[in-house]
Amino acid sequence: MALIVLSILLIGFGTLGYVIIEGYPFIDALYMTIITLTTVGFGEVRPLGRNGRIFTILLIMMGAGFVAYNLTYFSGLLLDGNWLDVYRRRKLGRRLEELKDHYIICGYGQMGQIIVQELSRYHVPSVVIEKDESLLVKLREKQVLYLSGDAIEEENLMAAGILKAKGLVSVVSKDTDNVFIVLTARDIKKDLYIFSRAGAPGSEKRLYKAGANRVVAPFAIGATRIAQNILRPTVTDFLELALSEEGMELSMEEFYLAERCQLVGKELMDSGIRSRYNLIVVAIKQRDGRMIYNPSPKQQLQEGDILVVIGPKDNLLRFSSEL
Repeated sequence: MALIVLSILLIGFGTLGYVIIEGYPFIDALYMTIITLTTVGFGEVRPLGRNGRIFTILLIMMGAGFVAYNLTYFSGLLLDGNWLDVYRRRKLGRRLEELKDHYIICGYGQMGQIIVQELSRYHVPSVVIEKDESLLVKLREKQVLYLSGDAIEEENLMAAGILKAKGLVSVVSKDTDNVFIVLTARDIKKDLYIFSRAGAPGSEKRLYKAGANRVVAPFAIGATRIAQNILRPTVTDFLELALSEEGMELSMEEFYLAERCQLVGKELMDSGIRSRYNLIVVAIKQRDGRMIYNPSPKQQLQEGDILVVIGPKDNLLRFSSEL
């Protein structure tokens, strides 16, 4: 960009000089400037006076210096072999500047890869911060937006657009790093929604104190799921299929009731959710955080309610679009 601006300024300087010193029309002055800077050797528009020749000598010297600088710059890029990296970083920088209401994923290990895949499936924007070179190769191959660096460093969180982000997910391998990332992110943005991974028992408490909104312990969840598969295999299979949306037409979604939503103020039985859309409301989370499970048909829907709904995918999509 700087080279383009400098080129324009140099051409403008030469054109203006010929207009003032020799009284050339604009097109003639521009022509003289171009053939002088490029040293193509064409003839002059008309014989130059003494001042015009001095100005031409000055312009040639400036042009030669500019060309030498360009040659040195581009030769350095080619010799270093990093011109592709420079292009990639600049392109990445432009994409990061355009991001907003996105999620920052700290760590691209097994959990990070699944999280990015799921967010991508629902077209939720995200950017990954990762320092492991082998994982960076995977990110480039899958064309995932990423930032190379350590997520515990504040400047990397800033570069990932934390001030414009909707949430942050910290799933690096070390619990101490997760605590530091959560602490730093909460200090930067007070209203950021933060998820974190807890590896060792007892880490959940430290992560919540650091500022995490939600903490997930993969090993505890995995053990619980195995136990539930043993005790209630059919129920577990049903829930897994409903949440993963694989192999069946049934799905589970949540819907927020905004201020002007047509359902606000209606009782559940009069909302048409069951009769019109063939959907079942299994729970309602109210604005104060209270959760109502298996709500009564006479439960009144209020502004700020979040409905947990289960039913056929197509019906859920239709309900969402009309909601």
